[in-house]
Amino acid sequence: MSDRDRDFADYFAARSTSMRGTAYLLCGDWHRAEDLVQTAFVKLYRVWDRVAERGKLDGYTRQILVRTFLDETRRGFFKRETVTEDPGDHASPHHGSVEDRMVLLRALARVPARQRAALVLRYWEDLSLEETARVMGCSEGTVKSQAARGLDNLRGLVPTLTR
Repeated sequence: MSDRDRDFADYFAARSTSMRGTAYLLCGDWHRAEDLVQTAFVKLYRVWDRVAERGKLDGYTRQILVRTFLDETRRGFFKRETVTEDPGDHASPHHGSVEDRMVLLRALARVPARQRAALVLRYWEDLSLEETARVMGCSEGTVKSQAARGLDNLRGLVPTLTR
């Protein structure tokens, strides 16, 4: 194994789990998240020799991941299932419970892709406004509006969690 491949394999081993978590928050499906991470790392591998600043690899990889997600969403590559029937009784969610998390994740999956990306990058990945704009390939104003609309959508989808 060459030094290049060893370096890449080490980076993949260290960061793929974290990137998978981000991908899951973007798409709401663990299998699709794995596909997104795999695609992102394949794209990264292709340019591995050209990535000069190794200290910025996480940001660059995250940018590839988010853009891959947005591209696939725009193309309609993945079709979302929609729930057509009310599942019946709803337990009242408790603050900080597993149920809250599941409700929030289901609601996040229903937020439009660009809004979801803005929310995940700003509030899950804790990126600055500037970093989020760079990763999403848009202006800071767009990030602000997408995040605000995404939060409004989440509040509408999860009224019991907003107290």
